[in-house]
Amino acid sequence: MACAAVLVPGLLRGSVGTICTQTALLRSTPSTSRHLTLTSIMKSKRKTDHLERTANVVRREVVSAAKVCGVAEESPSVKRLCLLVADRDFSFKAGQWVDFFIPGVTVVGGFSVCSSPRLLEQERMIELAVKYTNHPPALWIHNQCTLDSEVAVRVGGEFFFDPQPADVSRNLVLIAGGVGINPLLSILRHAVDLHRERANKGSGYEIGTIKLIYSAKNTSELLFKKNILGFVNEFPEKIACHLHVTKQTTQISAELKPYITEGRITEKEIRDHISKETLFYICGPPPMTDFFSKQLENSHVPREHIFFEKWW
Repeated sequence: MACAAVLVPGLLRGSVGTICTQTALLRSTPSTSRHLTLTSIMKSKRKTDHLERTANVVRREVVSAAKVCGVAEESPSVKRLCLLVADRDFSFKAGQWVDFFIPGVTVVGGFSVCSSPRLLEQERMIELAVKYTNHPPALWIHNQCTLDSEVAVRVGGEFFFDPQPADVSRNLVLIAGGVGINPLLSILRHAVDLHRERANKGSGYEIGTIKLIYSAKNTSELLFKKNILGFVNEFPEKIACHLHVTKQTTQISAELKPYITEGRITEKEIRDHISKETLFYICGPPPMTDFFSKQLENSHVPREHIFFEKWW
């Protein structure tokens, strides 16, 4: 198959052929969003390769050059990258991920975007937050990536929130485990942008209430907590969060304590937010994602109101 659309001149020397082959094998088919199905609930078999896991998932064909313009420690185990993507044909929806191509690394990474589409529109930047693992792309990000490193990215994924101005207002419940917060933070940030836009212009999509329920090992691994609490404090009538820690060994700060529960997210906590106006977005380890998806279905939440993404 032809693959001219994925050539990135001067960026992936020695890797272009590999990318062309992968793209030819993974051409996308039309789809809109990923809803709950019984088949998908049952499939939690672990695969190590991102391209293999997502072979049947919608993705764009164009690969865009990107340059690292920021690197920071988001937690003891997670690095946050800021990428400059000058290509105006590159765009994404809140909740989607990118295929992440690294010169000299044959394995392609897959990382959810954690920033809002508005940041890309205004500043041509996206953000990723990557947990340390032995997977080659994650190792490169943690050990070799520097400012001005050149990579390439391609958007994919059927897990997103992209309401149009005339759409019916919906409440959102965002359920995150660990680094599963990444696409949900993108959705939260997008919802905040939409709310601000409506407040400023008096028109546009009207967001309902947003509840973030987020679990991590301890407070140091609760990513983006300052951003999250900033939104809660700015829009208390719209946004609330409930943070869980499962293995906390140190004292919880006074700032965080009102929002923290020690222990896992419970079924009741989720059921309390069920309504016909509510959409549920879930991202975390496969057992967690499968469990809450099934519980919502058993509670008669329509399948088209349940969206999920698994991280591996």
